[in-house]
Amino acid sequence: MNKFTAPEALARCEAMGRLQSVLGGKWKILILWYVAFYQVQRFGELRRRLEGITQSTLTKQLRELEGDGFLHREVYPEVPPRVEYTLTPMGESFVPILEQMVRWGEEHLCPPDYRSPCGGAGEKGAGYGDGI
Repeated sequence: MNKFTAPEALARCEAMGRLQSVLGGKWKILILWYVAFYQVQRFGELRRRLEGITQSTLTKQLRELEGDGFLHREVYPEVPPRVEYTLTPMGESFVPILEQMVRWGEEHLCPPDYRSPCGGAGEKGAGYGDGI
């Protein structure tokens, strides 16, 4: 149990406390974003996209997201083994929140002339489904 899942913390705002405990890792939001945007991501692809992340940290955060129901991990019986990550239905339900976070970040944290390399969150055809 961590400080966000302790009973006294959850009594304050259970939903936000639980969300923080699930998404509290430094890289988890970006991991979810890339899996949503590209629909399928392999371990090596994520590691290249997440500059500065260690192999052990990526492994840990992927396993936590899988355990919390956001990601599905598919292992293919090949040599060398191939592992792919996709969003679960619960992970897919989080995509609109990720899109809102990107829009907010673009509006409040990026320079005025910033152009998203994703084609803009929420634009049709920009990536995942009708959103990302």
